[in-house]
Amino acid sequence: GIIFYNFTTPEFNVYVSQLPFRILTVYYCWRCLNKNNTIDFFLLGIFSAFGFLSHYLFIYLLISIFFYLVYLLYQKKNISSKIYISAITFVIIIMPHFIWLFNNDFITLTYASQRSTILENDIFDHIINPILFMVKQIGILAPFFLMVFLLLKKVKFNFNLKDNKMLFLLVINILPLALLFVTSILLGSKIRTMWVSPFYLSIGILFLYSLKKYIDLKKIKKFLTVFIFILILSPSTYLIISLSQDNKRTDYPGKEISDLVQRKWTKNFSNEIMVVIGDEWSAGNLSYHLNSRPKWFNEMNNEDLKKIDPDYGFIYVGNPKILKNICPGIFGSITRVGYCMIGIK
Repeated sequence: GIIFYNFTTPEFNVYVSQLPFRILTVYYCWRCLNKNNTIDFFLLGIFSAFGFLSHYLFIYLLISIFFYLVYLLYQKKNISSKIYISAITFVIIIMPHFIWLFNNDFITLTYASQRSTILENDIFDHIINPILFMVKQIGILAPFFLMVFLLLKKVKFNFNLKDNKMLFLLVINILPLALLFVTSILLGSKIRTMWVSPFYLSIGILFLYSLKKYIDLKKIKKFLTVFIFILILSPSTYLIISLSQDNKRTDYPGKEISDLVQRKWTKNFSNEIMVVIGDEWSAGNLSYHLNSRPKWFNEMNNEDLKKIDPDYGFIYVGNPKILKNICPGIFGSITRVGYCMIGIK
């Protein structure tokens, strides 16, 4: 009933790669708190580190779990000292990334700030963006809420905070979203829809656990009718869109474009392509598909472009009208994107 786990599944991105690590982190956190096995603490450290490396927004889940542990300590409940195994394992795994981050001018944080429009917002964004975030979440969860409603005799939530299971489910499902909402208020940042796709992985468990007393199995046929309708609707809609439109990301001919660029390069130059500069989509795909796997950089100004050493195979990807006028090497254009090539002839 949630679009992230049906309609958008053909798209592979960092949020999809985060999914297994998110649910494994939740699972082994619960096991650590209830089983106290050393191997569970070790695995918790591994999966939480991999989740963080998949996407930084994973930190909201980790912060929520940290708050939960602090609450347990406040309630004078015992927390095993083995939790340090998780922390040390986590730090060891992510340390190389932080060294890389420091040596590359924190480029991922710069990219994130650009995507969230933090650097461009004004005072109204601190109000508008959080409201838009909430409205989008309600829309995303509407089919899910409908199916839940169809299962119930009556809607009456039982959020008993003295129930450790209930509290844990609230922490891993609601608190990360609440923290993201607060971030949007404080920074005025725009929260993109796909960013929250991993946040709803276990929300079904929360609702079923809190409403289990009010589930009416006599209504299962109505539930299954809507369930099957959505199950069929999602791939059917995707199929229609895929057949009728050819400009979606999943249709992007990255391999074909790189082959054409490589042929033109081989025809004009003798050295390998070592650098690709341009936006993360056009230039990034080119860098990924080229045989030499050149380094990718986001931008370079015109003066730097003129100073490029031709011994260093270089391709600049961007606006074809601009590149055609300033390109000191071989110029070409594919699918309304310009390619300036500089190398050894």
